[in-house]
Amino acid sequence: MSAMVARAPLHLFLAGNPFRGALTDGLFFRDKMRAIHRVAPDLTGSQILEIGGGRSGLTKLLYPDAEVVNLDADPGVADAACNLQAGQRLVTGSATALPFEDESFACVTMFDILEHVEDDALAASEAMRVVRRDGVIIVTTPSRERWRYPHYRFMRPLCPPEERLLREWGHVRRGYRQEELDALFGRAAEATGSFVNSGLALSHDIAFSKLPRPLRFAAHVLAAPVSLAGWLANRPGSPGAEIAATWRKPGSPD
Repeated sequence: MSAMVARAPLHLFLAGNPFRGALTDGLFFRDKMRAIHRVAPDLTGSQILEIGGGRSGLTKLLYPDAEVVNLDADPGVADAACNLQAGQRLVTGSATALPFEDESFACVTMFDILEHVEDDALAASEAMRVVRRDGVIIVTTPSRERWRYPHYRFMRPLCPPEERLLREWGHVRRGYRQEELDALFGRAAEATGSFVNSGLALSHDIAFSKLPRPLRFAAHVLAAPVSLAGWLANRPGSPGAEIAATWRKPGSPD
């Protein structure tokens, strides 16, 4: 019988926020983590594949008792602390040609990955191939309808153009509608959520602005009431600039 693997308690998961400045530049990432936690189920099985995990170790933070394989295209992330810890190993490879047998994992995570992959349909198909029956795929990605940078027009003089930022981040598309994601994975999502609402979008604007770090910190302090209101207002089902969703592979052939 497969072992049950539970999510970390939310407060412990959030405490591991790998983004620098967890309550300033990293506040949007904290909101992303909360959205992931909301849509992520406890698992039957301890083997998890994280696609494009890089240096964050986010999946291992979410499922600390799991055995995590971090597949990343960059071999340079091998020295990251998360890839040297017990219970996680790095494999260099591509999201569109996963070097694993069919139905090898109880869960596959793809956090902000699909928007970077030219052949996203093949990446989704590969994720579905290697996940076990009744296993899950957990995805985050920008919302094509709601994400923009900067979110607030008054921030434009302080921010790089959106096109430059997306190019630097390696995007091949801005993001997705929920129905486009459902089409990629061949079924409706089992659970959906969102993050970075209009209140937290100001913090996101500041985090990636052209301001020097000391001025960014001061701007975050000034924006704190708006950011706090955004954090408190983000309930399950509320709209946001980014999407978190989970799909479950059927337990028997369709």
